Amino acid sequence: MPDEPVAQPPLDSGYNDSGVPTFESVQEKIETRYGTALGSAELAAETPEGRTVEEQYDARQKAAAERLEEIRESMHKSDQS
Repeated sequence: MPDEPVAQPPLDSGYNDSGVPTFESVQEKIETRYGTALGSAELAAETPEGRTVEEQYDARQKAAAERLEEIRESMHKSDQS
């Protein structure tokens, strides 16, 4: 008797029989991309260039907040006149 092939379980390709991605495969892709993005951001923040960008952003935010406060004060002064 010839050996009959043994049925092997299908490999988890991440897609069902209709070709639609499974929830688990989509979730895994999202988690992988999220982890990569977090790691990239952490590495970028550790470089001199990354710190400079953060410092520039913080300076702009501070300047914007100060300017907004000046505008608000000038509006209150005109209300009192």
